[in-house]
Amino acid sequence: MTSMQLSMGIPSFSAEAPADWDHLTDWAQLLENSGFDRVLVSEHIAFGMNMDAYANPKTGGTAGGRQPTGPDGHWLEPLTVLTYLAARTQRIRLSTNILLAALRPAAVLAKTIATMDVLSGGRIDLGVGVGWQREEYDVAGVDFDKRGAVLDQTLELCQRLWRENEVSYASPGLSFERIHQMPKPVQSGGVPVWVSGTVNPAVARRLARFGKGWIPWGSDARDISAGIARMRAAVERAGGDPHGFVIAGTLRVKAAANGRPDLADVAASAVSFAKAGVTDMRMTHWPLPGENRERDISALAETVRAATES
Repeated sequence: MTSMQLSMGIPSFSAEAPADWDHLTDWAQLLENSGFDRVLVSEHIAFGMNMDAYANPKTGGTAGGRQPTGPDGHWLEPLTVLTYLAARTQRIRLSTNILLAALRPAAVLAKTIATMDVLSGGRIDLGVGVGWQREEYDVAGVDFDKRGAVLDQTLELCQRLWRENEVSYASPGLSFERIHQMPKPVQSGGVPVWVSGTVNPAVARRLARFGKGWIPWGSDARDISAGIARMRAAVERAGGDPHGFVIAGTLRVKAAANGRPDLADVAASAVSFAKAGVTDMRMTHWPLPGENRERDISALAETVRAATES
């Protein structure tokens, strides 16, 4: 086994208006100082009233899932948040988990992400997915039923604008000639793209074509070992390298009787993830008493490193 990457999602949202958003900086700096590799923030542009759609796998949700806020929850725009955090950190990578990239014009998104990568010194990752909410696409003027195709076009144009000095493009809905967009991202080949989704032909093609990493979703995230096997086979059928991408796994940290993280459970989970093929263990932020926070986060990192080192 090789050492696993460590990531944690921090809440750039709140069910009610917070007094301030200082916790974003506090957590990003804490994770950086504790040896984590990546901080993650999520996205919603807007909400409709049909929040139960999140639990519907047929439209991109996950069975039994529940949104952490109501439709009137406060959600910060993730690219702005990551830019803000880039100025307050030095080493840790900054990623969306996930960005609804199809809601933004491709050239605008490519420019924004490239700028973030340049200003952060090459620390940006772009996690993308199609989402689950029709109303969010409606308010942005994007066809929900074509969201997969729009996402594919968006990723294609982003990567071309990041990699090519002069780009021409023609499709029924979009065409342009000899476009230049500078500066390019600092990272060679452009900003790494992580594709989120269940194992299906569309996601496998997207991963094979654009992705450095896969963020499993739904049942494939819950049964990660079987999900990885299915996705490798699906990517190979799509013409991609079945071992050419890295894989995220989600760990929900359990609390021991004293309220501190159950490190024995974390170690066992880390070993299980590594054996299954996971290369990036993603933990979800949870409340910790202020006096224990630095010690407990550092202990988490040290436990995972020790359990998964070669």
